[in-house]
Amino acid sequence: MTESREDLLHRIAELEKEVKRNRGPLPLSLKVSEKGAVSVYGLGRFPVTLYYEQWKKLLSSAAEIETFLEEHRANLKLKE
Repeated sequence: MTESREDLLHRIAELEKEVKRNRGPLPLSLKVSEKGAVSVYGLGRFPVTLYYEQWKKLLSSAAEIETFLEEHRANLKLKE
């Protein structure tokens, strides 16, 4: 049985989706931007870019952020 062009395109699209799902998360990587900020790649579609002082402030608040996340876990969207 010969599949139509439309059926083949649909099948290719489904296979591409499956490959993306099975690829797994990308590893985190860091890069210094041209403007001197630090970008973290691998968290989502776009990098997270902050300057040195912003990273230091964020990292010094890690325990507070962790507590906040756990307290509000029921209200957060979690990937399964």
